[in-house]
Amino acid sequence: MINLNLILIFILAYLIGSFPTGVIVGKIFFSEDIRNYGSGNIGTTNSFRVFGPVAGSVVLVIDVLKGTLATNLPRLFHINGPKYLLLISGGLAILGHTFSIFLKFKGGKAVATSAGLFLGYNLKFFGVCALIFLPLVFITSYVSLASLIAVVLIFIVTFFFHDVFLEIIVGCIMVILFTRHRTNIVRLLHHQENIIPFGLWYWYKKKHNKL
Repeated sequence: MINLNLILIFILAYLIGSFPTGVIVGKIFFSEDIRNYGSGNIGTTNSFRVFGPVAGSVVLVIDVLKGTLATNLPRLFHINGPKYLLLISGGLAILGHTFSIFLKFKGGKAVATSAGLFLGYNLKFFGVCALIFLPLVFITSYVSLASLIAVVLIFIVTFFFHDVFLEIIVGCIMVILFTRHRTNIVRLLHHQENIIPFGLWYWYKKKHNKL
């Protein structure tokens, strides 16, 4: 029975991750499909860019909560087992977000949902991740570049937590993020990536362009 319960929990975790927050917010509140605007991505950054900070913040919070909720499903359903079950459940939410069954197995880049997994699994680890990611965003003014640098650093940090399953899941997340950011990497190399209107690099470029 436990195996059946786990299967159902894992399916639910995938479905939670598959919830296309950016698409739903765009269609309900703006009568627009976010996939037709900006970068075409359904995640937080494009939601901020296309629909504004309020909508972007809503997408961010919900996408993070998707990962947190999915990670904690085994606890919520009182499944007594090894902690790696939490990581599997959270990992399935990330797959759901990236390959959503509601979007013909297309989706977002899973940065926010990955953060939700970290938050749900280990609060201390999440804090370290935030201390890595947020300054990188502030310095670079590129969410994509900050995400790619951060996930590599976060993967290195996992070795200090002595949790082999955490190392594995973050390694998998790193592969997913680099794969999903292929077009961003190309734009970064050609200096064509969209910059956010915040941070040191943005302010430097703004000042430089005025000279």
